[in-house]
Amino acid sequence: MPGWSRYLTPAAAHWGLGLVCLGAGGQSGHIGTVRERVLSSHAVVLVTAGRGRCNGRAVGPPALFHLPAGVPHTYGPDRHGWSEQWALYDGPAAGAYAELGYLPAEVTPLADAASAALLFTRLRRALDRPDPETASAAALHELITALGRPRVTHPVLVALARNSALPLAVTARELSLSAERLRSIVRHQTGHGPKEYVQRLRINRAKELLAETDLTVVAISRRTGFNDPGYFTRQFTRRTGVTPSAFRTQQQRG
Repeated sequence: MPGWSRYLTPAAAHWGLGLVCLGAGGQSGHIGTVRERVLSSHAVVLVTAGRGRCNGRAVGPPALFHLPAGVPHTYGPDRHGWSEQWALYDGPAAGAYAELGYLPAEVTPLADAASAALLFTRLRRALDRPDPETASAAALHELITALGRPRVTHPVLVALARNSALPLAVTARELSLSAERLRSIVRHQTGHGPKEYVQRLRINRAKELLAETDLTVVAISRRTGFNDPGYFTRQFTRRTGVTPSAFRTQQQRG
């Protein structure tokens, strides 16, 4: 793959998109090692062929690694070279993605090199559009969300969705997991603890029932796992900004 690179200088309005692309590129072969560099923005690097190291960790294809802004790093191929694609990015969404676990600190092996490379191809095409700042921001959001999490839903999350109206202890017992192990898996998979994850599932289901049925608020609260209708109303209002009744009025037709 011949070397290529594009750089952008987004305007203030583009930063409002939450994520901006500051540059992207790719190269193959005997590439020099980056030694103790510190970037003012974040970077993501995809290695599709060859081997090397990143911050002392082995990198084998296909693999992805993120380089946070302001943190010294070193990486590069072994003497045989490698093929890499990279992107520089920044913006408030980067912090949110990191908190949610989409920007892992370790080198991440990938199952499908072709799908990962396609995402970088889309980013490159976005940089060639008449509106590269906006198009590349959308491509970066897709790249981070697609590669930052496994595509296969973890069985624990499937069980939590199925049992969302039941206590967490029921799911832990069903899966033969300790409460600590359940917390660890859910936080790794979602960036949240199991209680927060289930609460959002419950609120989402409550929204569906409010919009699509004539069930009372009390009935909906119990059906979604809230035994106290008052607590349900407070949680719903805090998380959505409107009461359950107001949400129903906004969403129902006719």
